[in-house]
Amino acid sequence: MSGPDTRSVFPMKNIRSLCFLNNVVVNPYIEIGDYTYYDDDDNPLDFEKNVLYHFDFIGDKLKIGKFCAIAAKAKFIMNGANHNTNAFTTFPFGAFGGDWEVGVPNLSGGYKGDTVVGNDVWIGYNASIMPGVQIGDGAIIASNAVVTKDVLPYSIVGGNPAKLIRYRFDEETIAMLQTLKWWDWDIQKITEYIPVLTSNDTEALKQLIQSSQS
Repeated sequence: MSGPDTRSVFPMKNIRSLCFLNNVVVNPYIEIGDYTYYDDDDNPLDFEKNVLYHFDFIGDKLKIGKFCAIAAKAKFIMNGANHNTNAFTTFPFGAFGGDWEVGVPNLSGGYKGDTVVGNDVWIGYNASIMPGVQIGDGAIIASNAVVTKDVLPYSIVGGNPAKLIRYRFDEETIAMLQTLKWWDWDIQKITEYIPVLTSNDTEALKQLIQSSQS
């Protein structure tokens, strides 16, 4: 038993709007897990245009886990966008060089670290993820959301700035899913248990955890 070939650019027959990102992205500062896809009718191969203000000299990374679903126009704003709001002017004089290089020490608005998206995350149409945000496994980001703060696992957030709408499951079920970490299984095992993973049968989930631990 197996799923689609992880080496495929276009894993769905006759569909060219959806691609597996780890076969498309070339920037070494962007890491994408297996089976994570981007869906865009315009050109899914041009995903990197949505990773904005991402400069090599800053060194921040965008890390996206496995089995994530990313809708068209979802954007990742990186640390290069951070102007210095503590200075009297936010204009980045130092970036232009020449005599303006004296502004380099006061150029940055602060480094907020890597942007990290967990596994099995669904990011909706035109959502924006701000620098250094951490998105937990199983989270859902609503369309047009602007995510300025970390997102907890299996939560649904939306709005500008994005706020918690609700959790997808109760605390016990979320704990079980975090224990299970099904995305780290080999693809044969995942394929075998798709009927459980695509259901909301908590009893079947408990049995699956027990069988995995035995």
